[in-house]
Amino acid sequence: MPNRLKNFLDDQHVKYETVQHPVAFSALQLCEVSHIPSKDMAKTVICKTPTKMIMVVLRAHDQINMGSLSRALGQPVTLAAEDEFASSFPDCEVGAMPPFGNLYDMDVYVADDLAHDHPIAFNAGNHSELVKMKYHDYENLVHPRTIHIEH
Repeated sequence: MPNRLKNFLDDQHVKYETVQHPVAFSALQLCEVSHIPSKDMAKTVICKTPTKMIMVVLRAHDQINMGSLSRALGQPVTLAAEDEFASSFPDCEVGAMPPFGNLYDMDVYVADDLAHDHPIAFNAGNHSELVKMKYHDYENLVHPRTIHIEH
């Protein structure tokens, strides 16, 4: 887990659990190897607007409908390529960014169907470790904007 994430969580005195797992590169693979339902696994997708990169967080099994996302944000949004955002996460493996845009100077948008009272799990900055915590704690730490995205 990146030090910046670990230090942030520890400094905020939030209860969380880290779990080691076999290497997994997709959110659905991560669900399979960690035995966590896809509705509780948060995946991070980096998108771009005409002016900046943003972080979109949704359930592992969901796909982003870019038209719906663009309408929800009131501006055109496209998927960012890995080479466009990799340098923004110097302490993370590409594709394993935790959904803490506040630690990486990025606005965070969470799909409303992920915002629930259950615990969530997400990549811990690498492909072999995840973090589990209450969604409510995540929301209090990150202050994401909750939006409706059609899938």
